[in-house]
Amino acid sequence: MNTPASRAINRLAAWISDLRVAIGLLVVIAVASGLGTVIPQKEPEGLYHQLYDNQPWLGLLNADRLLDLQLDHVYSSSWFLGLLAWLGLALLLCSWRRQWPALQAALRWIDYRSPRQLSKLSVAQSLPAEDPSASLAHLEQLLRQQGWQVRRHPDRLAARRGLLGRVGPLLVHAGLVVLLVGAAWGVLGGQRAEQFLAPGRSLDLIDSRGHSQLVLALDSFTVERDPAGRPEQFRSQLRLLEGSGDDNPALLRQAEISVNHPLRFRGVTLYQADWSLAAISVQLGRSPLLQLPLQSFPQLGEQVWGLVLPTRPDGSDPVLLSLGSEQGPVDVYGADGRLIGSLAVGGEPLEVNGLPLRVGSVLPASGILLKRDPGVPLVYAGFAIAMVGGALSLLATRQLWAIAEDTPSSSRLHVAGLCNRNLTGFAAELPLLLSRVAAGRD
Repeated sequence: MNTPASRAINRLAAWISDLRVAIGLLVVIAVASGLGTVIPQKEPEGLYHQLYDNQPWLGLLNADRLLDLQLDHVYSSSWFLGLLAWLGLALLLCSWRRQWPALQAALRWIDYRSPRQLSKLSVAQSLPAEDPSASLAHLEQLLRQQGWQVRRHPDRLAARRGLLGRVGPLLVHAGLVVLLVGAAWGVLGGQRAEQFLAPGRSLDLIDSRGHSQLVLALDSFTVERDPAGRPEQFRSQLRLLEGSGDDNPALLRQAEISVNHPLRFRGVTLYQADWSLAAISVQLGRSPLLQLPLQSFPQLGEQVWGLVLPTRPDGSDPVLLSLGSEQGPVDVYGADGRLIGSLAVGGEPLEVNGLPLRVGSVLPASGILLKRDPGVPLVYAGFAIAMVGGALSLLATRQLWAIAEDTPSSSRLHVAGLCNRNLTGFAAELPLLLSRVAAGRD
C-alpha cells in the first residue's frame, strides 16, 4: 500500500542508506576515534581536572565539559555507540534496498527476442552469417569453454559469467556489520583492568560470579635500558595456574610477555603495559634489612617513587627517600627539604641523622593490562568476511545475448552484452570472440 506513512518510511530509509550520509558517518567516527587516542581514556576524574582545568583542551574544553561530553571514554560513550548503530543500520538498508535487488536481478535470466533490443545495449555488434544457426551453436560452444553459463533457445541464447562478483558487495556490508556488532559487544561486555605485580607475587583472576578462574603469578620482571638509561623494553615471566583454590594449583601455561607481544589464553589477553617500583630494601643502623613499599610521588615529577622513613624509634626526624629507577641512585632529603645525599643501590651506607643508612635492593613491579573482549571473534570474522567480499567484488559480472536472424532479407548473428566493470575491455574482447565464431563457421 502506497500510504503517506509508507512513503515517509521509504524516504527515511533512502536518506539513512544514502552514500553521502554513510561517508559523513565514517568521517565523524574517524574523528571521534582520533579524539580517543589524543585524550586519556578511562582515567580517574581527578586526572582530567589536573590536566584541563587550568589549560582547557584546545582552549575550549575544561575538565567538566570534557566529562559531560563523555570524551573520557569515547569508545564506550552513548553517542559513539549510537554512531556505530547508525552506520550498521545504513549498511543493512543499503544491502536491502540496492545490493540484494542487484543480486536478484543478476540471478534472473533476461530473454531478449529481437535484434532491435540488442542494439540498445552498451556493447552490440552484428556478424554476417551464411548459416546463423550454426554460428549461434559455435558461439555457445566457445562460451561454455570459457566458463560462461549459457541458456540456449532455438534461435537465441543468453550467457553470463562472474556472478559471484554480485555477492561481493553484500559480503562486504555483512562483514562490516558483524565487525560493528563485535566492537560494540566488546565495549559493553568486555572487561579491562591494569594491575602492578611484583616478582614472586600472584593475582587471582575472578569472574563475574566471584569464582577464581586463573591465578597469574609473576616469576621475574626486567627492564631493558639503553646506554643513556632510558627504558626500551619490559619483560615479564608469567605462570598461569588453575584457579581452583588448591595449595598446589596445576600449571596451565608458562610464557613471557613484553611490549607488543601479549599473551592470549582462555579469552583473556595479557599486555605488558607499564612498570613501576614496588619496594625498597633498606637497613638503618643495626636493624635487619627491611623491605618497605614504595609509592609514586607525581608532585615531584613523572616516574618518581619514594617513601618517608623515620630515623628515630618514636617516629621523629623523618627523611624522604626518592628514586626514578630500580638502578638508583636513591636521593635522601631531610625534613626541611634539603638534599642530604645520594645512595647507590647495594652500595656503601650514608650517615643520616647520626645513623648509617644503606639501600640493599629495589624491587620493580610489572604493569600488566588484562583485557577480556568477547567481541574479538566477531571482529576477526567481520574482517574475514569483508576481505572475501572485497576480493569477490573485483570480479566483473558479464552478460551476453545472441540472436540468429535468418530471413530472406538478412542472415546475421546479432551479439550484445553488458559488463559492470571494465566495459572498455569487454568491448575490445567481443570482436575477438566474433572473429573466432567467423573462423569456425568458415
